[in-house]
Amino acid sequence: MLEKKVPFSLDRIKEIAKTYPSPFYIYDEVAIIENIGALKEAFSWADFKEYFAVKATPNPFLMKLLKTVEVGADCSSLPELLLAEKVGIVGEDIMFTSNNTPASEYRKATELGAIINFDDISHLAFYEEHVGKLPELVCFRYNPGRAKEGNLIIGRPEEAKYGFTREQLFAGYRYCKERGVKRFGIHTMVASNELDYTYFIETAEILFKLVREISKKLDLTFEFVNLGGGIGIPYRPEDEAVDLVKTGTGIKAKYEEIILGAGLPSLKIYMECGRMVTGPYGYLVTRALHIKETYKTYLGVDATMADLMRPALYGAYHHITVLGRKDQSPKVTYDVTGSLCENNDKFAIDRELPKVEIGDYLLIHDAGAHGHAMGFNYNGKLRSAELLLRTNGSIKQIRRAENLADLFATLDFADLDNF
Repeated sequence: MLEKKVPFSLDRIKEIAKTYPSPFYIYDEVAIIENIGALKEAFSWADFKEYFAVKATPNPFLMKLLKTVEVGADCSSLPELLLAEKVGIVGEDIMFTSNNTPASEYRKATELGAIINFDDISHLAFYEEHVGKLPELVCFRYNPGRAKEGNLIIGRPEEAKYGFTREQLFAGYRYCKERGVKRFGIHTMVASNELDYTYFIETAEILFKLVREISKKLDLTFEFVNLGGGIGIPYRPEDEAVDLVKTGTGIKAKYEEIILGAGLPSLKIYMECGRMVTGPYGYLVTRALHIKETYKTYLGVDATMADLMRPALYGAYHHITVLGRKDQSPKVTYDVTGSLCENNDKFAIDRELPKVEIGDYLLIHDAGAHGHAMGFNYNGKLRSAELLLRTNGSIKQIRRAENLADLFATLDFADLDNF
């Protein structure tokens, strides 16, 4: 089987674990920044901005790191807005893309001066009723329905809860123009973890054509197109990463043909990638606790699906390296499991690995997005620490591990005597 690169030696992980016991997440700062550079370079032909999807890895240290290279924040909730504010990301460096949105969240987004990306036409009147006059810049999320295919993770667009229909876009922009709004954007997001670069070119073509049509029919000018995120990562060793150069070049050709060819004003190009920014550069480190031989061979580790739920949630593949045992034989077929009282608490099923000994460290790859962020406390499990490998080789804890006091913080045990 093909292997993935491992940025840490076994000795280094053992050294780190003396201070931060497993399981823990660790992110590679150098690789994250280099990756952002590659994304920017692919769109250097445009007035381009990346808004990091905070939901992927909502850690303020990573957000602050990305801010140093002029990456904004794509937020979808009040806590995410507050995280952005804490690290100094404000104003139009925030894209607020939410759905089924409470008034309090619209108010906070407005207070911060964020770009508000409305998810539904009815939210315009809701905003006016609960917040006030519509923002000077509005953006709508488009759901193309059957005009565009989705994929496994995000589903078919016509069955998704997100966005305006085509007809609602025209009505919404007309409504806003009548109320004095002069700045406009458009957005869509119809795939997640997509590896076919042509998918993003097709998405851009759809939005560029909409901009052209709406601009002419409603006599308004668009300021930006947000192409969404959805760029996938090669979870399996045999997968190939999305070719960012081909993606950028293909979108440029459509932009020149459809926007510039129609004599329209230039557009800013935005994206809101999360997974591809941090995903390949985050690792879940866990240790072998037990090996159980029954009808199958079970390798029990100290992490659980409470730390990384993607494999249990939808059978997602995450590559696993047994540190210090690369290319070692014999190979053994394991189910790699946690300790939750759920049979789907598994990181891998029937996975062939080098023979594991109790105490071995395992590295679960591509956990840097939608990993720690999706953690939970079932069975009273405590969420793990997050660490950052800095450019100088040092380790910084960017989130401590939870303790029992955290778990019980919302309970008033003193009131039990009065129950």
